Amino acid sequence: MELNVFLYLSAIFLAAFVMKGVTGKLKIPEVTGYVLVGVMLGVSVLRLLSSSVLDHLSSVSTIALGIIAFIIGVELRIDVIKKLGKTILFIVLFECLTAFAFVYIGIMLLFPGNPETALLLGAVASATAPAATVAVIKQYGAKGPLTSTIMAVVGIDDAMALIIYVIASAFVKASIIGGQVHVSKIILSTLVSIGESLALGVFAAFLFGSILKKSRSTDWIRLLLAATILGLLGLSELLGCSELLAVMVFGAMMINRFPVLGKKSSSIIDDLSPYFLAAFFILGGAHLDLRSISKIGIMGLAYFGLRSCGKIGGASLGAILGKAPKNVRNNIGLALLPQVGVALALALSINKEFTKPEYGSAGAGMASAIINILLFTTVITEVVGPLLTRFALRRSGEAKGSSDHAPQGG
Repeated sequence: MELNVFLYLSAIFLAAFVMKGVTGKLKIPEVTGYVLVGVMLGVSVLRLLSSSVLDHLSSVSTIALGIIAFIIGVELRIDVIKKLGKTILFIVLFECLTAFAFVYIGIMLLFPGNPETALLLGAVASATAPAATVAVIKQYGAKGPLTSTIMAVVGIDDAMALIIYVIASAFVKASIIGGQVHVSKIILSTLVSIGESLALGVFAAFLFGSILKKSRSTDWIRLLLAATILGLLGLSELLGCSELLAVMVFGAMMINRFPVLGKKSSSIIDDLSPYFLAAFFILGGAHLDLRSISKIGIMGLAYFGLRSCGKIGGASLGAILGKAPKNVRNNIGLALLPQVGVALALALSINKEFTKPEYGSAGAGMASAIINILLFTTVITEVVGPLLTRFALRRSGEAKGSSDHAPQGG
C-alpha cells in the first residue's frame, strides 16, 4: 500500500491537538509533550512514524527549520543591541564559547575516540532556545535590566550558535571523508559557505523590500514571504551552504532595513508557526530510538551537565567582564538552559547532512547518536529550564506577578 502523506500529517496534527490539552492540565511545557508523543508514535514504540515515513515527511521539518531561523532573525534588532551595549556581546560570546568548550573538551576526555561527535555536540550546546524563556518572561510580566538582557541574549545567541555549527560541521565533514585535513582550506571553505548564506539572505531581503515597497497588503506579503523562505531553503540546499543562516539573515535584514514589512512578516510567521513547530517537535521526537539510551544515556547526562556548567559559568563571566549590574551577573546564566528549538533544529540538520551516502556508516552512526542525545536531554532542559528562569526573575525582583499555571512553550 502506497504511503499516504496526508493521513500521516492528519495523525500528527491530531496528536498535537490532544497533547496541547494534556500539557495544559499537567502544567508542563507544550514542547515537552510534543516530543514525548513523537517518541510514542516513532521508531521506538508504536512505529506509526517509521524511518521511511520520516524520510517522506522530512520537507515538513525543513520548512520548520526555516521558520525557526526567521524567528531568530527578526529578534536581532540593531537598536536593541546598541542600547544594551557591550554587556550583551560579552555575555553572548562567553556563554556560547564556554558551553562549546566545556562540552567538546569534556566529551573528548570522557569518551575518547569520538572527536567528530564531541565537536558537533559542542556546536549544538552553544544554542539556547528562546521560546521557553520568553514564555516565562511574558507569564510573569517581568521588566527590568535582567529581562532586557535575557531577551537580547537569546536572540543573538542563536545567530552565534549557527555560525559555530557551520564551522564545526565543515571540519567534521572533512574528517569523515578522509585525507589530510587542511585547516586553511576548511576555514576558507567555511567562510565561502557563510558568505553565500549571508549574500542570499541580504539579496532576498532587498528584493522582498523592493517588490513590496508600495504595498502593505498582508495577502501580498504572505505569498511573497512563503516564496522567499522556500526559495532560500532550496537555493541553500543546491549551493551546499547553511539554509538556517540564510533565512536568519533574511529575517534580520527585514526587521532592521524594512521594519514595517519586517513586523508584518513576523506576525504572519507567528500565525503559521504553531502548525509547523508542533509537527517539527513530534517528528523530532519520533527519531528517538529508546534502544540506544543504554548506549548514549551516560553521554547524554554528561552533555547536559557540561552544557549547564558552560552556560551558567560563561554567562556569569561575560556579565562580570561586561560590567553588567549585579542582578544580571547573579541571574543571567539560569535563564539560558532551554535548548529544544535551535538545538533540535541543528540536530535534525546534522541527521539530514551526515546520513548522505558520501559520509557512510560513520556519518550515519554519529548523526543517530547526536539526535538521540539531544532528544534525551530535551525533556530535562524543557522542565528544568523554565523553572530556573522563573527563579532568576523572582530573585532579581523583576517578576511583577505570578500564575498558577506553569510556563508553556518551547
